[in-house]
Amino acid sequence: MRKSAFLLAAAVLVVAVWLWVFGGAEAVLAWAAEGQRNVQNAMARGLRALRNGEPGALAALLALCFSYGFFHAAGPGHGKLVIGGYGLGKPVPLLRLAGLSVAASLAQAAMAVLLVVGGLLLLDWSREQLTSAADDVLAPLSYGLIALVGLWLLIRGLRRLFLSQHSLPHDHSHESLDSHHTENCPTCGHRHGPTAEEAAEMSSIRDALAIVGAVAIRPCTGAVFLLLLTWRMDILWAGVAGAFAMGLGTALLTVVVAVAAVTIRKGTLMQWQGPGAVRAAATLEILAGTMVAVLAGQIFLRSL
Repeated sequence: MRKSAFLLAAAVLVVAVWLWVFGGAEAVLAWAAEGQRNVQNAMARGLRALRNGEPGALAALLALCFSYGFFHAAGPGHGKLVIGGYGLGKPVPLLRLAGLSVAASLAQAAMAVLLVVGGLLLLDWSREQLTSAADDVLAPLSYGLIALVGLWLLIRGLRRLFLSQHSLPHDHSHESLDSHHTENCPTCGHRHGPTAEEAAEMSSIRDALAIVGAVAIRPCTGAVFLLLLTWRMDILWAGVAGAFAMGLGTALLTVVVAVAAVTIRKGTLMQWQGPGAVRAAATLEILAGTMVAVLAGQIFLRSL
């Protein structure tokens, strides 16, 4: 099991090196851009077929929207960055991180629906105002929030590294924490703090809300355009369905990123034991937080 996990982590690392050292990322970006253009042209034809009532047009349109979401996610994006960085830096179960990836992608689609429907119905915005709100306001805000998530991971990793080097012996500190957080007070009979499991669960919920919110606040531009087109064609319901199909297509790739991040983390840490494992995990969190903060910060500055 350990050997297979190590080999899988090594394979993921080889792919990462090919992407960022040997120019593989440029080839992937070109392929993704070409795919998006082809799907957009096909979507225009699909919308006309749907408006004309052709059989099977809705299913074909949703399949195209799903494909567009996948190609869009293959390009430069903030969702992959924060999901990958979080999975690399934190001991998150794979299924939980995959679910978080899906939730963030669907929330991003929901944000596009809220922006377009709210802007058109409540604020009477034009197409230019809607796209400007998405690209000039919400996008920089999302990048800035993701940079803060990276900074938060960095600070937490530094704190854990410091504590691992200056803490009490493991058995003593563990015992005192257990007695404080799990037993009732002998005086009043009540607990005065959460259990370790409850604290971890609260931390996970806060993490999930922060990540989903940072990703979702920036709606997908393709979904915004689709919703605007379907609004003009009086088939907005199809645009809403298509936006969520795009979200599922995006989620497919972000789940792959989640699997890669968890695999790399496990393959990296499996060789460490005891206090060394704690320090290695803290160092990995520092590196992941630094990566997310720097890359998202650069995108934030370019978007201003």
